[in-house]
Amino acid sequence: MTTAAIRRFAVPSPEELIDRARGMVPEIRALAEQTERNRNVLPHIIDKIRDAELLRTCRPKEFGGFEYDGETALRIALTISAACASTGWAVNGAVSNGRSIAHFPIEAQREVWDGDEDPFTCACFAPTGTAVPVDGGYVLNGTWSFASGCDASSWVKLGAFITPPDAKPPFEGAFFLLPIGDCEIVDNWFVCGLAGTGSKDIVARDVFAPAHRVLLFADARAGTAPGAKYHKNPLYRMPLLIHGASMLASTAVGAARGALDAYLEMTRVRKTRGALAGGQLPMAEFATIQLRYAEAAAAVESAELILLTDMRNMTQKLYAGEEITIADRIRCRRNQAWVTKLAVQAVDALNASTGGYGLHLSNPVQRAWRDANAVARHVSLNWDAVGTMYGQHAFGLEPRGQY
Repeated sequence: MTTAAIRRFAVPSPEELIDRARGMVPEIRALAEQTERNRNVLPHIIDKIRDAELLRTCRPKEFGGFEYDGETALRIALTISAACASTGWAVNGAVSNGRSIAHFPIEAQREVWDGDEDPFTCACFAPTGTAVPVDGGYVLNGTWSFASGCDASSWVKLGAFITPPDAKPPFEGAFFLLPIGDCEIVDNWFVCGLAGTGSKDIVARDVFAPAHRVLLFADARAGTAPGAKYHKNPLYRMPLLIHGASMLASTAVGAARGALDAYLEMTRVRKTRGALAGGQLPMAEFATIQLRYAEAAAAVESAELILLTDMRNMTQKLYAGEEITIADRIRCRRNQAWVTKLAVQAVDALNASTGGYGLHLSNPVQRAWRDANAVARHVSLNWDAVGTMYGQHAFGLEPRGQY
């Protein structure tokens, strides 16, 4: 009996999958500094993620997946990100791809998921490549940045504009699904935040992508993709950015939660070193320390609640057969950027009072501060860009952005 067949008789519950993620937290946290130095998630951690079946969370049952909702995926993402944001970022993307790859035509899904393998996947959303139509598909060229987890991946999803030779802008955008072996990985990931994600550049030179491995941006955003029409479960009609950008935001929120826990643990036993009269005073007794912790805790808890509530509400609409409107999509986009801003606010409050010890790369609060700020630089979570898009919609203007 194959592994996939065995899984059909022993499907873990959502809580069991989340518990499996919790069980890996001590090791992932202990390896966070090493993960940064490695500039990649450690291979044996990828193996443990795969063995825990977390990559199957959102995948269709037809391919050995569990078809669980976005709230389950978010809880797994928040758990792992609290231990190590770099590990969380790469794993969150791969878990999310269990939903997004299911948007592609069924032939592409079979290529990725048929058999007993449990492939890791990565994606580059920005359409920085070009795709020229040819018989049976497209020829893809370009360079893409930030392919998180690409060294562990079997497949990569790349954004590009379809550019017929005789056409003029604006061009239609689409995702193109390629085996990672068809591309070149450029080892250029030397950064100060999310340093362990291995988010290297991807280069494609005259790579052929058959038509069944193409997904139009418009269909992915609206929940009208070919895979959404094929799969009976309404979860596969979830607009791409509601699920995908929420998983990205969860990395910052999880990192802030991890910083909050680490700060409490360190500060309970920390004392001044003589800079104040008498020295050796418990830091926990200072009102400023208490207030910083309170501010950070309120920000983290608010962010978690907003993120999970939005996903729960959108999932309920799908199951009720209701339309997820443009207003719904833009509101979720606003909240994804806002919770990321709350996470940054939390780590800023904590990191500012870590003293000289906070300068060490081994300090988990400082690492979370760098990681959360790195997440906030993602174009999908940039508050200025997403916040103004929400305002444009509210004032009856054409929103300028992705939703």
